[in-house]
Amino acid sequence: MMRTSFLFLSILVGALASDALAADQEPLPTTCTDCHNKPRTDRPGTELQILAKSVHNALECTDCHQGVTMDRVDRAAQRPHGERVPAVNCGECHEDVSKIYTKHGRMEIGKDPDIPKCWSCHGSHEILPSSNRESHVHPLNLAATCESCHTNVDIIKNHDLLKEEPIKLYESSVHGRATHRGLQMAATCSDCHSANVPNGSHTAHRILGGGDPESTIYHFNIPSTCGKCHRGIAEDYWEGIHGQLVKRGEVDSPVCTRCHGEHGILAASDLRSPVSAARLAEATCSPCHESAVLNDRYGVPSGRLKSYVDSYHGLKRKAGNVHVANCASCHGVHRILPHTDARSSINPENLQKTCGNCHPGITEVLATAPIHETATGIKTGWPRFFTVFYMWLIGITIGLMVLHNLGHWFRHVRLMTRAQYIIRMTASETAQHWILMLSFIALVISGFSLRFSESWWVEILFGWGGGEGFVIRGTVHRAAAIVLMIWAGWHLIYLFTRRGRHWLRDMIGAKRDIVDIHANALYFLGRRSEEPRFGRFTYMEKCEYWAMMWGTVIMTITGLLLWFDNYFVQVWHLPKGVLDVVLVVHYYEAWLAFLAILVWHIYGTMFNPAVYPMNPAWWSGKMPQAMYAHEHPEGPKLKSRAIRTRRESEEEDPTDDKADVLPMEDANDRSKVSSDSPAADRAIRPQQPKTPNPAS
Repeated sequence: MMRTSFLFLSILVGALASDALAADQEPLPTTCTDCHNKPRTDRPGTELQILAKSVHNALECTDCHQGVTMDRVDRAAQRPHGERVPAVNCGECHEDVSKIYTKHGRMEIGKDPDIPKCWSCHGSHEILPSSNRESHVHPLNLAATCESCHTNVDIIKNHDLLKEEPIKLYESSVHGRATHRGLQMAATCSDCHSANVPNGSHTAHRILGGGDPESTIYHFNIPSTCGKCHRGIAEDYWEGIHGQLVKRGEVDSPVCTRCHGEHGILAASDLRSPVSAARLAEATCSPCHESAVLNDRYGVPSGRLKSYVDSYHGLKRKAGNVHVANCASCHGVHRILPHTDARSSINPENLQKTCGNCHPGITEVLATAPIHETATGIKTGWPRFFTVFYMWLIGITIGLMVLHNLGHWFRHVRLMTRAQYIIRMTASETAQHWILMLSFIALVISGFSLRFSESWWVEILFGWGGGEGFVIRGTVHRAAAIVLMIWAGWHLIYLFTRRGRHWLRDMIGAKRDIVDIHANALYFLGRRSEEPRFGRFTYMEKCEYWAMMWGTVIMTITGLLLWFDNYFVQVWHLPKGVLDVVLVVHYYEAWLAFLAILVWHIYGTMFNPAVYPMNPAWWSGKMPQAMYAHEHPEGPKLKSRAIRTRRESEEEDPTDDKADVLPMEDANDRSKVSSDSPAADRAIRPQQPKTPNPAS
């Protein structure tokens, strides 16, 4: 056993000694490839193989890596060439480029470490001519090369660059798609951003920021930049009014990118393009020609878009016709001239030819008829006559219809007020309802007027006095809020009275409400022949009451926080983010309350067939006895009352002025008014005796 262990140890020591001797005898590297001979996963082959295919295949490694020598290599060290290896200086050979490349956008050589190096764009060992499809700067690959920096989060953050959107927009543009199809003449990044050098040529080694007057994307240079490819269009543009204003130095005048976009330029046939027939008027022309500031500065009349939209052409375009005339059809596309210019397509002498492009054989009289009318869109002549005629005709006709319907409605309301009634709400409860109703209406109108301040109805209500009306709006809103809070306090005190306690007890939800909801759903679906027999308050009224109480609490708290925001921020140190949430809650809670009243409450009190034309309890606290018996058959048995009224037969005989006074009766007596009537005449009219009773 001892002999075996000793033999094994001897063999192991001998092997280690042999390895150490071999390591000491390993020859030092004589060429770069002795070490750099392993292919990388991101490159096809070793560095030597890659270099052999590049434009630098005739160079030695040390021609570029001049600070590296073979006699200083320490193969066992972590950094075989020493701690500091000098960077490659491409300017040693490319002196002309080195003199030109001093800036890249807003970054400068020697001042900004993030400025792209030569190998950032061209690569390192794999540098190929730009004509080679494998080159980093070939038109097919250039966008991806630029993207490597222009989507770098750190560079974007440090230099406030545009995010990755420009690259994505370019790839989906007409230029990007053409490049991907192999059309090398299509514009790439360097075609638009390469500035001039002293000899007049363009080079990608001189890319300047948009604020530099020598930059190709400087506002006044953009037409010339685009004109490198679109020469004929550029000539038309410079001849037009927009180009003339650019030559004059007017920064307001549109250039190519103002209408077509910058990186995401789309074909005019693409409906997404701002210069497509579907979007030209609103998306491209109107932002400038509807600007009050620009129109005042250049003396251009306003209202052109409105008059176009109201015209035959505008209406056809809104109907989806993309072939109908738009701004460019008449005014031109790039060579746009004022109508006073004899060369203009809208000069009176040329209108027949311009209109004839779409309407062959058009007469001179029809061609010279005003299209935009006046700047405000007001018509003149016979169009003006028929406009006024139909405005009066519509007003009188619809007005008479409204009067007819109001007469019918008020007649039924009048008949309802003569029916036997019960006291649904006391005077205190009715007053509470009135205060709540009026304050709510004032809050809704004055509150939404702030959010929709440019709406026509807001202009009518508060758009007067040069802004004074909107100051009054704020006062009205706050005053209505105070009234609402007073009502809330009054109602809270009322709930502690004897009647208020009964009110609250009957308003609290119960198991029966669930049963009523189920029964009502079956009734709606036709699976039940009779409606549920509700008590004093239906489940609809209970839901509405508690929603109102909840909404009042929410609106009061959020309203006070917004009203006294400075106090809560300074004293309570309330974060601004909380106020942002409060503003959202206040706004959408207002919408919820408004729509609930409009959809639920108004229907239940007016448009429900069983209570039409309305439940008058909101007005006076009184409710027809028959309506109450139908709506709340399981409710308290309230005393029925009557008012002095005329019988129908007496109204037909003007000589008889005797009246009939109905006696008092208990609600249990259903002999005169049927509680089963849904509300029609029997619900609103008293029963008539067969013969007149003069004694009564």
